[in-house]
Amino acid sequence: MATPVSVQSIVSVDPEVMSGTPVFAGTRVPVKTLFEYLAAGDPIEEFFDGFPSVSRESALAVIAEAGCALVELHARPD
Repeated sequence: MATPVSVQSIVSVDPEVMSGTPVFAGTRVPVKTLFEYLAAGDPIEEFFDGFPSVSRESALAVIAEAGCALVELHARPD
């Protein structure tokens, strides 16, 4: 079984890279680009075709983390 990837290891925020826009680590691909593709209804494979420097594992980890953040944001206390 693969070791889980932490979002901190796959997302980079550096003022010297894309003016501090969160990007996939080691690339200049903004994380928001992935969500723009998905929001437009494009298949995730189209994103990977356009941005081969982003690994499937990284993209899926970011999607999973975004989902968890939304659930936590809207969780109701017991």
